[in-house]
Amino acid sequence: MITKEFDTITAIATPLGEGAIGIIRLSGSDALAITKKIFKGKDLSKVPSHTLNYGHIVDPQNGEVLDEVMIGVMLAPKTFTREDVVEINTHGGIAVTNEILQLVLRQGARMAEPGEFTKRAFLNGRVDLTQAEAVMDIIRAKTDKAMNIAVKQLDGSLKQLIDNARQEILNTLAQVEVNIDYPEYDDVEEMTTALMREKTQEFQALLENLLRTARRGKILREGLSTAIIGRPNVGKSSLLNNLLREEKAIVTNIAGTTRDIIEEYVNIKGVPLKLVDTAGIRETDDVVERIGVERSKKALNEADLVLLVLNAAEKLTEQDRTLLELSQNSNRIILLNKTDLPEVIEVDDLPSDVIRISVLKNQNIDLIEERINQLFFDNANIIEQDATYLSNARHISLIEKAVESLQAVNDGLELGMPVDLLQVDLTRCWEILGEITGDAAPDELITQLFSQFCLGK
Repeated sequence: MITKEFDTITAIATPLGEGAIGIIRLSGSDALAITKKIFKGKDLSKVPSHTLNYGHIVDPQNGEVLDEVMIGVMLAPKTFTREDVVEINTHGGIAVTNEILQLVLRQGARMAEPGEFTKRAFLNGRVDLTQAEAVMDIIRAKTDKAMNIAVKQLDGSLKQLIDNARQEILNTLAQVEVNIDYPEYDDVEEMTTALMREKTQEFQALLENLLRTARRGKILREGLSTAIIGRPNVGKSSLLNNLLREEKAIVTNIAGTTRDIIEEYVNIKGVPLKLVDTAGIRETDDVVERIGVERSKKALNEADLVLLVLNAAEKLTEQDRTLLELSQNSNRIILLNKTDLPEVIEVDDLPSDVIRISVLKNQNIDLIEERINQLFFDNANIIEQDATYLSNARHISLIEKAVESLQAVNDGLELGMPVDLLQVDLTRCWEILGEITGDAAPDELITQLFSQFCLGK
């Protein structure tokens, strides 16, 4: 693999703020030369690759020492970008890292665009698009299981599966072409049709099986948007605080305390839940509270999961019945809270699968986790060790299009269409799969994809 020639880019690779270290990263053919201009210490052109070297960053204009640093030198091609890479490890802090970054820029480096380091890794053949996207998935992972999926993708499991499928499709197209152009038997048309039918069904089964993992993978990657709804004072905010193990929501006996939506993530057995504590849905003359109520209704409509909280110690009200009706078509879990008090609610008017809890006494909260597993994972293991999961929306969309192309081939075979016409749809499937790994992705897609990355990555 020949590395392409690019200019030298730089960016701060650590979050801005106070910390033990800050890292300014450079990548490109002039990374060492630029760093040598501002570094007082060992001759960086003579140090071994993949070493840390002690010294100071000095402004060459006035000789002022900016900081005591460790310089990481990594020489091409054994680097993430397959270019020369230098990492300046300075003391953490906004002022010092920005000052050194500006100094590096004045020596001839260019400020990196978001995701440009990873983009160079892709353009230089170090990673494919699925692996590049896995880098951001690892950074954004909210649970260990989401991270495990991203790590498997970074290792190339999805790339290998897609590459193998594309090669099989290419082999099939070549064999069909040979049979058409160089027929050796009288029944060549029948043989070619049988071959295409067998292979197309095989490819379709493979991709549809991959799509079946998409729901789980997407949930593990993005989390479940979970709306906690109920009339005022049934314990919604207390439930949120219980699940979060901290006091995020204000809890009082005054109706209407929660006037806005509170959003927090919580890890439920490896599944990230984006918990939305909504304002109690009720009729009100308070303008601010009314806005909160409208936002609550919107959150209810957009949620993947609804936790409807009812007060077991009171009879059902009209508001309760309205909420039961509004949420009946949702993925809903009905929670009867305050079961530490005598039960008064009319359970005969409720579905049979309600869960009785006491947030105050921390009773049966674990049953909520079990019900979520039933609703979204069919009581199966949430993630299997050897499974290749689809979790990226772009990948899912392209796999669906590839399946449509294969279905068009199967439909054409049933209608008796000529095999050479059906090759067009099979070729289209091959091209679509290439967009997933980047082998057939347009430049506009690549630019747009990497623009979503953070600076310095």
